[in-house]
Amino acid sequence: MGQSLVQIYVHLIYSTKCRRPFLKDPEFRQRLFAYKAGICNKQGCPAVIIGGVEDHVHLLCRLGKTIDIAKFVQSLKRPSSDWIKEESSIRNFYWQTGYGAFSISPGHVDGLTEYIRDQEIHHRKESFQDEFRRICKRYQIEIDERYVWD
Repeated sequence: MGQSLVQIYVHLIYSTKCRRPFLKDPEFRQRLFAYKAGICNKQGCPAVIIGGVEDHVHLLCRLGKTIDIAKFVQSLKRPSSDWIKEESSIRNFYWQTGYGAFSISPGHVDGLTEYIRDQEIHHRKESFQDEFRRICKRYQIEIDERYVWD
């Protein structure tokens, strides 16, 4: 076969350093998400949706065929951290070191898109930590609580 074809959907989740609520302003968050979507497109990983609340981000994208997940996440975090510092008064902004990356079946894209769109409503009932624990459990990933919450 002479052509490489890839369709891998990835759900990324990561928080602000120590889950500090730096992203409280919904308008600022939307600008940040648009900036992140631009990074995704430049990396060949088109974003389906980016959402989140004051202390974390959910990103659903199609992973490009030439990039590995660690480099992709690094390409999202570092420039967006710099952007936040430049575009706001938050000089001590950092993303957490780690992240969660979960594969998504094409048949689940619509449901996950809706879930990410409704993050503000969802987090009225569930904390980020409980959400992340639940998602990891669904994917049968054991987490070490000593290291996952930096």
